Amino acid sequence: MLFKDFSLTLKKGELKAIVGESGAGKSTLFELILENLKPHKGTIFAKRCSQVFQDPYSSFHPSYTLLNQIQDVASTTHLAHYLNLVNLDSTLLKKLPHELSGGQLQRASILRAMLMQPDLLLLDEPTSALDNVIQLEVMQSIMKGLDSMGVLLITHDNDLASWCADEIIKI
Repeated sequence: MLFKDFSLTLKKGELKAIVGESGAGKSTLFELILENLKPHKGTIFAKRCSQVFQDPYSSFHPSYTLLNQIQDVASTTHLAHYLNLVNLDSTLLKKLPHELSGGQLQRASILRAMLMQPDLLLLDEPTSALDNVIQLEVMQSIMKGLDSMGVLLITHDNDLASWCADEIIKI
């Protein structure tokens, strides 16, 4: 049993980090929250969720522009606001995923997730493949959007969790 008597509440404006070794159940927790897995006992209640994955290249289809893929899942009504928030130039959205750097593509992933207007943003190691400067920029972009959502971050990086999280949950 991975989680026994586990309880977690997350409100808009909060960022909580789940920290643990590989195999501890961090990704399983996300799968439970997203209802991709069913709990054996207990209940999970989550409103609108969106997720940012560790590898941005695998979360976009290689043959379609970023804008096409964003429009497939989210409204672009507030696109200019969120582009500014994640520090991304709108011209990049007309490109294919392989035409962007890893940092640009991860910011596009965050843009897509935020445009879905979630109550809960799930981040699965969103900065692990990025250098320290880009990692900081990406996390700052996420933190700028906290007024409209809660964020649950999976990370192995204790320093990152200590820097950005309101609470660290070790599993």
